[in-house]
Amino acid sequence: MAAFAEAGNRGPNIRSDAYLRIEPTDTGGIVIDLKSKVSSLYGKTIQRLLHEGLKHYNITAARVTVEDSGALPFVLMARLETAVKRLNPQAGDFLPPLKAGCQYTSKRDRFRRSRLYLPGNQPKFMINAGLHKPDGVILDLEDSVSANEKDAARILVRNALRSVDFYGAERMVRVNPGEMGMQDISAIIAHNVHLLLIPKAEDRQTIQAFSTHIEKEKQRLQVEQDIFLMPIIESAKGVLNAYEIAAASPMNVALAIGLEDYTKDICTSRSADQKESFLARSMVVNAARACGLQPIDTVFSDVTDMAGLRASVREAKQLGFDGKGCIHPRQIHVIHDAFAPTEAEITKAKAVYLAFEKAKARGLGVVSLGSKMIDPPVVKRALKTIDMAVSYGLLAHDWQKGEEQ
Repeated sequence: MAAFAEAGNRGPNIRSDAYLRIEPTDTGGIVIDLKSKVSSLYGKTIQRLLHEGLKHYNITAARVTVEDSGALPFVLMARLETAVKRLNPQAGDFLPPLKAGCQYTSKRDRFRRSRLYLPGNQPKFMINAGLHKPDGVILDLEDSVSANEKDAARILVRNALRSVDFYGAERMVRVNPGEMGMQDISAIIAHNVHLLLIPKAEDRQTIQAFSTHIEKEKQRLQVEQDIFLMPIIESAKGVLNAYEIAAASPMNVALAIGLEDYTKDICTSRSADQKESFLARSMVVNAARACGLQPIDTVFSDVTDMAGLRASVREAKQLGFDGKGCIHPRQIHVIHDAFAPTEAEITKAKAVYLAFEKAKARGLGVVSLGSKMIDPPVVKRALKTIDMAVSYGLLAHDWQKGEEQ
């Protein structure tokens, strides 16, 4: 066993986190050296929480050093658990209670216009993320977390799922590829995660393997809720296999594309006009639509260029995408606004809907608008446009009143 273990972050620019070092001893009981700017207010509470955790792990003698930078209880608990598990990998979990604001559910066909990436080992970004009203928050265990912090991020993300109210945003986690991703899923699946993003998706076998593992873990842990998947296409092989990936699992609800890795894979770089990714993005859209999934566009990496972001979202909408990734909260409003239905789209959707209702009332099997026949996919899209217009406040809930039938 190691002589000591550390977890967490410290330094002048750290906030909402804590550094913790634990050194087991043979005698002397528990000695806690706590440094915190809020010791006068919360020092006793922090000490109590640490003693509770050490008792949970049957640790009766140790020197514990804590540098607190405003960490909430779920963060302190995660840092303590990480340190203990780095001493003893067989140690159990030290779970915070599942708060009421963390118990809401999601659904297959909800809006996924924006998804906000949050680094899985940076609690400061998690705490208020839901206040910015993204459609989804992504607690990221993959690219934003260094290899030597994967274990810490997994525990912190699990605790965030139990403790942080994201105010109705879909609770997403991007897991790691391969076996590490399976371990991620086993750790978080019982804590009300709604959707898992599967990175580096290249074939149906990968998605099926994750789906099988999820079903086994749901059964083992008695998880009854639906858990959705969003595979991310990030390579030439993935693009060419987009349809088989989209069709690989009934858990799939969306198909995303990640252009940073994709452009590297085809030996180029991202450009402003995105010509190099047109084929890939179009294939992802078509694969998703063919399987009844939502196509989701890549992130826009320049967080200062709002005009560029707006243009990128409008292009994505024109290509057929339903959503886009965010790496900063300031991007959320722009994305939502650019995905909003236009006045012309709303007018057309209303006309299609009214024609459909009129035909249904008359028992007609054929729907027409003027001289044009209306196919079921057109009606479905009209209903989606109306739902979105109502959600944006662009159309009243009872808009049908006063409309000619």
